[in-house]
Amino acid sequence: MEKNELLQDISSIRKLMERSSRFISLSGLSGIIPGILALITVVAIYYRVWPSEEVALSHKLNVYRYVTIDGELLVYVAVLLGCLFICSIISGIYFTARRTKQMNLSIWDHTSKQLLISLMIPIGVGCLFCLALFMNGLWGLVLPASLLFYGLALLNASKYTLVDIQYLAYSELVLGLIACYFYGYSLVFWGVGFGLLHIIYGAVMYYKYEK
Repeated sequence: MEKNELLQDISSIRKLMERSSRFISLSGLSGIIPGILALITVVAIYYRVWPSEEVALSHKLNVYRYVTIDGELLVYVAVLLGCLFICSIISGIYFTARRTKQMNLSIWDHTSKQLLISLMIPIGVGCLFCLALFMNGLWGLVLPASLLFYGLALLNASKYTLVDIQYLAYSELVLGLIACYFYGYSLVFWGVGFGLLHIIYGAVMYYKYEK
């Protein structure tokens, strides 16, 4: 066997091993759609807060300083975020299942189970932590905390899927830390993290792996 053939065989074996240990059928569309929905959610929240008033842009963006947080607004935001979460889960499952079928792979195996566990533990802890912040009146830190725990979840799950997700994870962590110091603008940072970054990441993944 020639040296080139041997190297080719080794490369093929390596790819097969990586394929068996990583969930590689994540769809870029499962990032784009939630990103678009997140941006729509942010716009809907701002429209609820400032429906038509002529207010300085700096005041509009800094909602925690210039807006009175009342029960009605909190319910409105909670409903929007709940709808966003449900729609994101549904779209993620749909597009990932479709891509998995196209690749003739199983969507539910040992690797996907490990991926889900690695993803959900930080997210579950993060939800409980955000709830504690909310119950103690620390609303301004809820969105920064959600960015931080989401970034940790992606980083924790990256060992079971495409390594490209680490770039998204680090970006979410950086945004979350910045938002902690400028929590008045945390809704803007949240929109960038869950909206704009998801769209960019999903588009890159789509053109890199699915085109």
